[in-house]
Amino acid sequence: MTTQEDLPSATTTAVSSSQSLCQASNTQPLQHEPVTEKDSVLPEQDIETQPIADGENAVPTVDSPPNGGYGWLFTDAQLRSYGVFLSYYLANDVFPGATSIDYALIGGLSIGAAMLVSPAATYTTGRYGTQTTLLIGVFLETLSLIAASFARTTWQLFLSQGACFGLGMGFLFVGSVGVIPQWFTTRRSLANGCAAGGSGLGGLAYSLATGAMIPRIGLPWTFRVLGIVTCVVNFICSVLIKDRNKIIGARQVPFDHKLFKRWEYVLMEAWAFFSMLGYVVLLFSLPSYVVSVGLNQQQAAVIGALLNLGQGLGRPVVGMFSDVGGRINVAAILTAICGLFCLVIWIFAKSYGVLIFFSLVVGTVAGTIWTTVGPVAAEVSEAIGLEIVSASKTTPTTPTTADNNPYLYAQIYTGLMYLVAAGCAWLLRAWKIGQMEVLLLAAAAAAAEKGEKGEDVNTVDDPVLCADIPISSTKKKKEKGLGKRSSLVRRLFVVKRV
Repeated sequence: MTTQEDLPSATTTAVSSSQSLCQASNTQPLQHEPVTEKDSVLPEQDIETQPIADGENAVPTVDSPPNGGYGWLFTDAQLRSYGVFLSYYLANDVFPGATSIDYALIGGLSIGAAMLVSPAATYTTGRYGTQTTLLIGVFLETLSLIAASFARTTWQLFLSQGACFGLGMGFLFVGSVGVIPQWFTTRRSLANGCAAGGSGLGGLAYSLATGAMIPRIGLPWTFRVLGIVTCVVNFICSVLIKDRNKIIGARQVPFDHKLFKRWEYVLMEAWAFFSMLGYVVLLFSLPSYVVSVGLNQQQAAVIGALLNLGQGLGRPVVGMFSDVGGRINVAAILTAICGLFCLVIWIFAKSYGVLIFFSLVVGTVAGTIWTTVGPVAAEVSEAIGLEIVSASKTTPTTPTTADNNPYLYAQIYTGLMYLVAAGCAWLLRAWKIGQMEVLLLAAAAAAAEKGEKGEDVNTVDDPVLCADIPISSTKKKKEKGLGKRSSLVRRLFVVKRV
């Protein structure tokens, strides 16, 4: 049985609707067999069906992900320097007549386009392969940066640095993000964390380079240099990348509206949705906030770079703790911590030293969504290989007027979005605990039907997910005295690795 964790979890979060790579109806349930420790290992394997000599039947052969090897190669970097550009645009009259809203919408449009194009990128991945999808992204990103270097009006910047760059970023992200989970089982969260950390370190390099090049060679040539570097680096990565789609029999479905009928999926989408609303504002607004408190452009670039450094150092650690402490647990707790950092530290950060501290510590948890969304999707259901795209539109990252701090409302908004996202993740955790309890009851009922004792099955701590085992009716469970799952309130506060 091919499980969701072994399918590409092509996970994007921020602007669009919801998808799946395989349908729940395609998962064949077990035939009321009691869960054992041996059974609980089965979801960690890929099954490839090969015909035997007589051609009449097929013999399933197990193909286990190598948990490393070539998989460690996929640690790519993404451009995260728009905050530096935004700070430069706001401090200089680069495009006469342009407002702060115009500049903010350019960054919002880029991320929005990246998420909106995800169904198309998913289709091209399934139809033409991963490398084709990535090369399309390389072409669009390079074209956007070169075109932006010739922009003279804001609408030209909207089309180049906004829409075109976002489309390229979407093809690159969707095409590559599902590859890493195919190469790992036991170290999947750590591998995702290392890859996500690579994007943070890439953002560090690009932010520092952008801040240094603009005053020396000018804005147009900064775009051209970044375009050339982006083309070379991403082209090499696209050629070297290697997926396991054929081995695991992965299917790419661009859109599946049926997922919205599942509350666990809606909660996961809400967590991703609100996380991205906070993340985008923080990432793009922090450098321009530095300028607003009286610091210079170079210091703003350094703060933006340190934010990316925090992400580069923190994301592998987040992935490691996710494997140890529970994927949903870590996602919810760290998302809440990021919100508290924004409300408690960012609002009162006025000096360069405090801003350095804030950018580093908040960077470690700001991108929790990118590290944990794939593993969390795996926890939601083994029967769904998810491509998460949110149903939102990106938020303009512009200053507002509030006493002496024009960014106060944006700071409060960012913190609250992270806290709301953490609440959604915690509700998802409660749902997961309930599903585990129901599964144990169903397994105990199946064991009782075969004359075995229910308490023997209840020793299983983390059985296969409920989609793989048919659950007995409530009436039958009550007749056997197996009880029912705990209340929502208890599940919200129970201590459990989830």
